[in-house]
Amino acid sequence: NEYNEHGFLAIPNVFPISTIELLRTVLDEYVEMSREKTENDSVFDLEPTHSFQKPQLRRLKTPALVNEEFNRIMRSDTLMDLIDPLLGNHGVRYRNDKLNMKIAEVGSPVEWHQDIAFYPQTNDDVLAVGVALDDCTLENGALQCIPGSHRSPVLNHHSNGYFAGAVNVDDPGFNFNEAVPLVVSAGSITIHHGRCLHGSAPNTSNNPRRLWLIEYTAADAWPLVGAPNYSDWQKQLVRGSEPTQMRVTDHDVRLPFPQPPNTGSIYEVQKQASQTIYR
Repeated sequence: NEYNEHGFLAIPNVFPISTIELLRTVLDEYVEMSREKTENDSVFDLEPTHSFQKPQLRRLKTPALVNEEFNRIMRSDTLMDLIDPLLGNHGVRYRNDKLNMKIAEVGSPVEWHQDIAFYPQTNDDVLAVGVALDDCTLENGALQCIPGSHRSPVLNHHSNGYFAGAVNVDDPGFNFNEAVPLVVSAGSITIHHGRCLHGSAPNTSNNPRRLWLIEYTAADAWPLVGAPNYSDWQKQLVRGSEPTQMRVTDHDVRLPFPQPPNTGSIYEVQKQASQTIYR
């Protein structure tokens, strides 16, 4: 199918506009809360231009863990019915989520990378769902993916001796000219494999591009970095039964170490990258 061939999908009109408007309203409340913040924390990632007078949120971290509406949709059958087959019908486990804001004329880029470079697993049945809260266009920084890159090795994401969370633009495995923008309307979703090369440009338009990205793994994928508290890890199972053994497949693994001095969200990690597309 298309996902297996290209490593990504764009599915239109998955959620009604009423659901999207509800999430926008919740998000607006968090933007207002961020007004009091002067530095990044476990929930708020601020744009460099953020201020009390003009709150500018770059990312809301783990909305599914801090808000019941986001949590409900993260666990919904609407999403589970779509992604469980893509993960091999091994069950589904929530791993992490974040809402990248890309506010009008300011929104920061995300340099090109593969998600699984950040969190290698015992198997690579790993994907991310993007729920579009706004229309995603080329001008406002739509997600872009390179077809078939999920079938290639995980590229080097290191720079200057540290994990930089971004590939080198001169890497022969990185073919930027093959990139495909996932242009979708609000309420649509994107899905990309954890090995799929992807990135997004700055927002140069007058319109926001808010994309909620939810990472899921097969239920029988065990993290190779940052072994979790087992009881907390069990709570992240959102479909299927808890496996009694982990599935190990033959695939290449890169480790995200050593970490750079400025760790945090991907924006901070990628400051370490020396050769990028957008900076």
